[in-house]
Amino acid sequence: MKTIVHRANERGMANHGWLQANHSFSFANYYNPEKMNFGALRVMNDDVIAPKMGFGTHPHDNMEIITIPLSGSLKHRDNMKDEWQAIESGEVQIMSAGTGVTHSEINGSNDDHLNLFQIWIITNKHGVTPRYDQKRFKKENRDNELQVVVSSIDHPVDGSLLIHQNAKISRLDLSSGKSFDYKIEDPNQGVYVMTIQGGIKVDNKELGKRDAIGVSGTDGFSIEATKDSELLLIEVPMI
Repeated sequence: MKTIVHRANERGMANHGWLQANHSFSFANYYNPEKMNFGALRVMNDDVIAPKMGFGTHPHDNMEIITIPLSGSLKHRDNMKDEWQAIESGEVQIMSAGTGVTHSEINGSNDDHLNLFQIWIITNKHGVTPRYDQKRFKKENRDNELQVVVSSIDHPVDGSLLIHQNAKISRLDLSSGKSFDYKIEDPNQGVYVMTIQGGIKVDNKELGKRDAIGVSGTDGFSIEATKDSELLLIEVPMI
């Protein structure tokens, strides 16, 4: 089993005033040749956006983009449906950029900051028709069990949002003292585990809030919670 640990305080950080960004991988003005990606996982941004602020209209193509608001409310608009759509904490949004899409994202609140994860996964199908979807997932359905929120359009997991890549994104809330055995179906896949809150141990490595570990070269691994923990698990091909 191969592991790589990314500590929260070792991420690329940028303070733009209205935006406080933390980059697990090279992005924008942050460049680290040793942190370009984890397999098909290209971007893992942890952003805090000030009230009423956000990203103006900008383009994407041939990328699978997943947004997970952790607190606050996001408003999204794109050229597929030219009206603002709200994505609340507890929901997940996916956008397959395909042949090309333009979109805008802003904090939907006049008063509260918005914290979100934005994830980019390299697609396995170029030139597809762009598509958009979002869905709410119940918190109680991930208490000490895996809740799959995103899966492959070719091998869908029931109830999940779908993207063009043999990938799987899951949430797991693990109680202190509990352990969870994660099974990797394909030996060419790896899993990037982000500790949203709490503390865990993987392969005898202790991880705290916003620490992450990439696991590959194995058919499975165990996660032990040293505190009540909220986890995000991103399984991708190790391309």
